[in-house]
Amino acid sequence: MINDSKKSDKVTIKIPRPLYKKISQVIEGSGYNSVTDFTVYVLRDLVASHDLAGKPEKEQEDLERVKQRLRALGYL
Repeated sequence: MINDSKKSDKVTIKIPRPLYKKISQVIEGSGYNSVTDFTVYVLRDLVASHDLAGKPEKEQEDLERVKQRLRALGYL
């Protein structure tokens, strides 16, 4: 349960340590400041793509591209 006295707009998500280490390696030199920044970017992209699921073919291709990236990182 969230403590109302600590109103925060962020939560913690746990991922396996090997995945965290792999993401760290993937983002080296990429411009992302942290694994968290990269993970938020990927998840926002995935959610945005999911929202487009009923849209034209171009959006479907974008969704597949995101899914491929997530598979390569071990998310799917």
